[in-house]
Amino acid sequence: IEKYLTDSSDGINWIKISDATASDKYIYETQQKITREGLNKTRLVHEGDFLLSNSMSFGRPYIMKTTGCIHDGWLVLRNKPEFELDKDFLYHLLSSPYVFQQFDRLAAGSTVRNLNIGLVSSVIIPIPPLPEQQRIVTVLDEAFASIAQVKANAERNLVNARELFEAVLREIFSNRQDSWKEKSLEELGQITSSKRIYKNEYVKEGVPFYRIKEVKELAHDKEISIELYISDIRYKEIKEVFGVPLEGDLLMTAVGTIGEIYIVKKDDKFYFKDGNVLWFKDFESIDPYFLKFALSAFVEKIKKLSIGAAYNALTIEKIEKHKILIPPLSEQRAIIEKLEALSAETKRLEGIYQSKLAALEELKKSVLARAFEGGV
Repeated sequence: IEKYLTDSSDGINWIKISDATASDKYIYETQQKITREGLNKTRLVHEGDFLLSNSMSFGRPYIMKTTGCIHDGWLVLRNKPEFELDKDFLYHLLSSPYVFQQFDRLAAGSTVRNLNIGLVSSVIIPIPPLPEQQRIVTVLDEAFASIAQVKANAERNLVNARELFEAVLREIFSNRQDSWKEKSLEELGQITSSKRIYKNEYVKEGVPFYRIKEVKELAHDKEISIELYISDIRYKEIKEVFGVPLEGDLLMTAVGTIGEIYIVKKDDKFYFKDGNVLWFKDFESIDPYFLKFALSAFVEKIKKLSIGAAYNALTIEKIEKHKILIPPLSEQRAIIEKLEALSAETKRLEGIYQSKLAALEELKKSVLARAFEGGV
């Protein structure tokens, strides 16, 4: 499609999955356009047409509020004139577990789970008289409006909880005290990376090998599934000659998503990918948890130190020059205690709000299920 893409104002909308989200009902605009020469390579859809995603998150319906062209990740649904179908009724029906369960069953068994015209055409749907369709729409719209309001409140509370912690974090590290000293990171310790591990050194079992993905998950206290290993012999060689991460060292993601920080624990035994993750070690005059908070307080500033057009990358040379304020160790520990207590409370509130959001999604599914299985 690349040769047909255009920035011209008279280009035709090019509709991609990224132009719609799971929570959106309509597609109003697109990020890209194609030239009119590309029309014979695609299909034109119009305002009012239904689109159904047929791969990845398959079976999600959207209503067109504009004109554009689609690729083969979409199916177009247009009702026959002899059937009276309220568009909002059809949208709710296609969004319901009643229909999705049929999609899911039809797509089962294939290596790549997707839908096609034949599979979707075989789905059975109930079509009540038009007045009954409109009654169902009214009931569902009222219920979903109430759910949307509760969801918006929960999402706002979730954001507020995170912003409160970040505000306190920034305030602490912005207010310099007389006992605090400003130091660059290279004055405080060593920032390096790992020794390169090549693909032919991976083994089926042994010492876990972490990439950005695993470090990000560890930074958020998530369970990780180990996908790559290096042998115990190779790990011992590296440990003796080059060194490996030890308790209290920090690992920080440095490519793409920058600034996710993991503090190495006492019993950790692993190695990690060079370049993509920075290794902070030998920071003796600063508590590792204070260092993590100090870096997190100005993570947006640190991100601006990154370079690269295709993807952002933070170099050792750039981060070494970054300066932070360092109080005496006793003050560091008092700050750590305060921030860890606030962090724990923030996580508790996040858990409550995320559970509420998940419950609201389940409630929507339940309402839809009842609507089309004889409950409304």
